[in-house]
Amino acid sequence: MGFFKGMSFPLASITVYNSVVFGFFSNTQRLISKYRYGDGRHPCGMMDLTLASMLTGLLSVGLGAPVDLVKIRLQMQTQVVLAENLNLASSLSSGSNMPLRSIAMPSQSLYRGPIHCISSTLQTEGLQGLYRGAGAMILRDVPGYTLYFIPYTLFCNLLKPDASSNLHPGAIWLAGGLAGSISWVTATPADVVKSRLQADAALQRKYKGIVHCIVHSYRTEGAQVFFRGASVNAIRGFPMSSTMFLTYELSLQFFRSF
Repeated sequence: MGFFKGMSFPLASITVYNSVVFGFFSNTQRLISKYRYGDGRHPCGMMDLTLASMLTGLLSVGLGAPVDLVKIRLQMQTQVVLAENLNLASSLSSGSNMPLRSIAMPSQSLYRGPIHCISSTLQTEGLQGLYRGAGAMILRDVPGYTLYFIPYTLFCNLLKPDASSNLHPGAIWLAGGLAGSISWVTATPADVVKSRLQADAALQRKYKGIVHCIVHSYRTEGAQVFFRGASVNAIRGFPMSSTMFLTYELSLQFFRSF
């Protein structure tokens, strides 16, 4: 169960989040085409796609920042108990051979669940506490969504037999998976900073802001810290995004058939 800590809140909100994000992206493209070309169905150019992607990234922060914060704080709760155990272990005499697990303390979770985490954060830090790390999330999601939708569009164009034909579901799956891996790998440095800022305020404030977090992390752990977890992001980005894009495209085809 440790691998599924903090999953309930993102799982409950992911349907609304993804529907809003993909819906906003599609409608933004249509509005841009209608404004620039007089036809909402006119294909968007690269600059149009870039603008729509960046605006989608900004929107995603407003929806996703509280979800990410709750998820990360629920996932990081085990560190409190672990630190207490290590401190107690270090206070034992050097000659003691007592194993660490025999001195484990009862779990004292800071949060009982996602709702308690939200209410506690609002009480102690106010509404802005739920958006801690939002600045770093903007640095992640604005370029991240740009490198999400544009590679997907480019891969779809490469895999399409001709301009008039529809893409095969397998091609959509591949294009979405590749775009997801590219997006998540390039977003890893900003994601590291965001996650540290969001987890930081749970007990004691360690970082003063984005710049301080970047400088402190670089000085203490080196440049490689900003790419920690990049391989995991690449692996998880492929199946997640391929499934998402395939479902999105097939849903559009289904509703347009009526």
